[in-house]
Amino acid sequence: MVFGRKPLLLASLLGVVFLFAGWNEANRPALGPHSRIELALYRSTTDSLPVVQSGYFWTSGKCAGCHGRDLLGQASIEPGTGRDINVVNDWRSSLMANSARDPFFRAKLDHEELVNPSLGETIGVKCLKCHAPLAAYEELLSGHPPFTSAMLDTSVLASDGVGCLACHMQGPNGTGSTFSGELHFDSAHVYGPYSDDQIDPSIMQNFVGFTPGFGAHIVNSEVCAGCHTLITETVDLDGNLTGDAFVEQATYHEWRNSVYPAAGTMCNTCHLPRIEGPILLAAEYAFLNPQTPFGLHHLAGANVHMLEILKAQREVLGIPATEVQFDSTIARTRAMLTQRTLDIDLDLEDRTNDTAYFSVRLENRAGHRFPSGYPSRRAFVEFVVKDAMGDTVFKSGTIDGTYEVLGHDATYEPHYNVITAPDQVQIYELAMGDVNDDVTTVLERAKRPLKDNRLVPLGFVTSHPSYDTTLIAGTALVDPDFNYNTLNEEGSGSDIVHYNVPVQGIDGPLFATARVFYQPMPPKWNNEMFAYNSDHIDTFRDMLDASDGTPTMVAADSIGIGPLGIHGANTSELMVLPNPTENGWIRIIGDERMDAVTVFDARGKMIVAHTERSINGYRIQLPEASGLYFVQVRVGEKVVLKRVLRR
Repeated sequence: MVFGRKPLLLASLLGVVFLFAGWNEANRPALGPHSRIELALYRSTTDSLPVVQSGYFWTSGKCAGCHGRDLLGQASIEPGTGRDINVVNDWRSSLMANSARDPFFRAKLDHEELVNPSLGETIGVKCLKCHAPLAAYEELLSGHPPFTSAMLDTSVLASDGVGCLACHMQGPNGTGSTFSGELHFDSAHVYGPYSDDQIDPSIMQNFVGFTPGFGAHIVNSEVCAGCHTLITETVDLDGNLTGDAFVEQATYHEWRNSVYPAAGTMCNTCHLPRIEGPILLAAEYAFLNPQTPFGLHHLAGANVHMLEILKAQREVLGIPATEVQFDSTIARTRAMLTQRTLDIDLDLEDRTNDTAYFSVRLENRAGHRFPSGYPSRRAFVEFVVKDAMGDTVFKSGTIDGTYEVLGHDATYEPHYNVITAPDQVQIYELAMGDVNDDVTTVLERAKRPLKDNRLVPLGFVTSHPSYDTTLIAGTALVDPDFNYNTLNEEGSGSDIVHYNVPVQGIDGPLFATARVFYQPMPPKWNNEMFAYNSDHIDTFRDMLDASDGTPTMVAADSIGIGPLGIHGANTSELMVLPNPTENGWIRIIGDERMDAVTVFDARGKMIVAHTERSINGYRIQLPEASGLYFVQVRVGEKVVLKRVLRR
C-alpha cells in the first residue's frame, strides 16, 4: 500500500508543477504590460457586449477588448481634452449598431412578409444582408441555407447589427460597384485607414486572428455603397414578379451625382468626422505608435426620433448601451441635422393692398439628397404669417395632434412652386407607385416614383450617369427653381417656394416665419402597416405611441416687414453669379456695405483668390481646380457664407 502511493504522489507533484507553469504563462505579459489572465479578466468585466466567434467573424465585443474603453486612460483619448473617444462606445448607441434591433425595421419586415407570404423568406434574406450582415454572410460563406428573419431573435451575430467587421472586413474588390446588400468580405484581413508601415499587425493577428492593413476603400464612400443603394424587384398585387425593378434608396449614387466626390468629401467626412491625433488605438498597448488623423465613429445621421425610442426601450430591446451613450448619439444626430443639412432664406418679394409675396429658398448642404435613404422619411415647410397683434393671417404646413401635416392630400401632396392656400404644403418626399400607379408603402410592390422632390445635393445634374437611380419625379421636374440658379443653370442643390399670402386689406406690419421639419416615420406612412398585426408590428405601434413624435426642426428663418409702403433695406441677402461657374469668375452683389471677402476650399482651408471691387459688389477669380469653394463676406457686423461650385 505504501509503494502504491508513490505514483499518486508523483502525479500530484507534476500537477502542481504544471499548474504553476500554466499560471506563470498566463501571467506572462502579452505584448504589453499586462498578463494574459489580467487582459482576459479586464476584457470580460469591462464591457457588456457579447464576445462570439463564428467561422468567419467576431462580434464587436471582441473588438472592444482593444478599441473599447481603456481603464488606464491611455488609449482612445483625445489630446488636449482628455475625452474618451473609443470607437466601440461611440458605435454602440448608433442606428448602425442597432440595425437588427430597430423596432421599425422589424415591424416593416413583418409587414412585407405578411403582404407577400410567398416571398417572405426571400424578402428577409435580402433585408438581413444589410441589417444583420455578419449573420447573413456567415451562413452564405459557410455554404449553409440563407439566414432568414425566423433566425433573427436567436442569433448573437445578428444582434451585432452593422458591427465593426461588417465594414472593416469588406475587401477592396467589388466595393462601389455592387449594391443591394451584395457585400464582399475578405476572410483573412481587416482593413483600416492607416498604411501598413504605421501599424503592428502581430497584435491583432494574435488576439483576433485577422491581419490588419490599409484599405483605400475604407476611407472612401465605396464601402458604404453595398447597403446604401438598394434596388428591389417589383411584384403585382397578387405577389407575382413583373420583371420591373425599383430603386428603394440610392444614397451612394446621390453622392456620386454631386460636387462632393471631386472635392474629396466622402461619407466618412461627415459621418465619421476626423480629428488630429496622436491617438493611441489599442488599450493596454502603450508602446504602439499613436496615429493621426483619427475617425470618430459617431455614425450620426438624422433620425433623432428612432434614437429616442431606442433609448427609452433599450432594456426591452436588449441594447447594450447606456442612457448617457444614447444622449451623446442623439446630440450628435441633432447637431448634424440642424447645423450641417440645410440653409434657409426667407425674403419679401413684394406687397400690395391684398397680397404679400414671400419666397423661401432652401439649399441642401448634405452630400446626398435631403431627406435620403429609406423612403418613409420626409421634410416639410411650415410657413406662418402673423399681424402686429399676433393673430395668424396665413399658415401652411402645421401639424395636428397625431403629428400629421394639416392639408395633406389623401394620396400624396404634389410639389409646389407657388403656394396660395393653407391646404397646400411643400413636402419633400418619395411617393412610391405600384403597378396601377396607386400610392403604396409596400416596398416589394413599388414600380416607379410618382413623386420625388427630395432636395438634391450641390452639383446634381440630370445628365449624370447615375441619374437613372436618382430620378426627380413629379412636378418638381418642371419647377424652374428646383435645382436651378438665377441664370437657369442646373446644379444649385436648392429650391425656392413662393408664397402668395392674401392679407385681406391689412396694411400694418407683418411677421413671417418659415421652418423646415424632418419626420422619419410619418403617420400616413405607417397606416398601411398598422392595418396588419404581428408581435413586431404591435410592439412598434406601442413604442411609437409612447414616444414623442414631434418632428425635428432642421432650419428656420423669419422676417418682419413694416406697414404697407414702407420697406426696410434687406442687408442679408447676397447673390453669387454665376453659380456654378465655368471659368472661375464670380460676382457677389446685394449690399454696398460688403467688405472683407475671404475664400476657402472644400476642406475649410483659406486660399488665395484674386478679388476686386465692382460697382455693386465684388468680382472674384477662383482657383483653376474644379470643386466646391466657400466665399465669406462681411456685411456690417454680419458674416455671410456662400457656397460656389467651380466646374
